[in-house]
Amino acid sequence: MSDSNLSDALNQDWGDKVILVVEDVDTNKIFFDAALRRTSAKILWAKDGQQAIDLFKDNQVDLVLMDLQLPVMDGYTATREIKKINPDIPIIAQTAHVMSGEREKCMEAGCDDYLAKPIRLQILIETLSKFLNS
Repeated sequence: MSDSNLSDALNQDWGDKVILVVEDVDTNKIFFDAALRRTSAKILWAKDGQQAIDLFKDNQVDLVLMDLQLPVMDGYTATREIKKINPDIPIIAQTAHVMSGEREKCMEAGCDDYLAKPIRLQILIETLSKFLNS
């Protein structure tokens, strides 16, 4: 992909979108914050699955970026609960565990897509675009 294509891909305006990022690791939060800031999307942060469900219930969310390894309640359980509230919400799993079967486990829980860590900025934005630009 050329540099101009990359900047086009990264140059998204999601000022009218709300993204719930469920992530308990600070370095990953810094990455998502930097990656998503330029899109103008409103970002909600949850550090565990229960907090994610509470925030989801209290806000109009367009997309969820769900870490799977979380304290209190894991991402699989939180995904199932959020899908019960709104089956149409796109949930993108993000995990450092890329062993075989992980993707299937994510999809079974109700995730719509899957990102393996470390996440590359371009892949993140392209994946979000599939759901937010439709």
